[in-house]
Amino acid sequence: MARDPVLTPTMAASVERSCYSFAAQKAARAIGRRYDAALRPTGLSNWQFTLLMMLVREEPPTISALAQHLATDRTTITANVKPLERRGLVTVQGDAEDRRVRRVVLSDEGRTLLAEAYPLWQQAQETVARQLGKVDQGAFRAAVMALSA
Repeated sequence: MARDPVLTPTMAASVERSCYSFAAQKAARAIGRRYDAALRPTGLSNWQFTLLMMLVREEPPTISALAQHLATDRTTITANVKPLERRGLVTVQGDAEDRRVRRVVLSDEGRTLLAEAYPLWQQAQETVARQLGKVDQGAFRAAVMALSA
């Protein structure tokens, strides 16, 4: 007969108190809510704002490049681009040299909305920076970026 694994409230409390993943996810949700609230007047979510900002490039990025840069997969990028495309904020076009490759292009409407959203993002950025207070913000960001590399 197999024995039931021994799990205790102390073990659960230890995970809650010391788990890097739990802390990062909780912080990411809290920070994301702040940016979502700030961007609400534009109808953009924090994720949509970030994705649109990644399109402000010399050459429109491919779906694969966006997925790599945003640390996600192509399916997630495609699913998130569709509502932006329906709103007329982006277009998805075949690459001039390889029609199988899809590039995401920021439309004029998208550029205008992004320009409206940017000052709201800046305000959210300043709010989060104030909430971080005396934490070495450069070191904090470097540590977070190191984990996502």
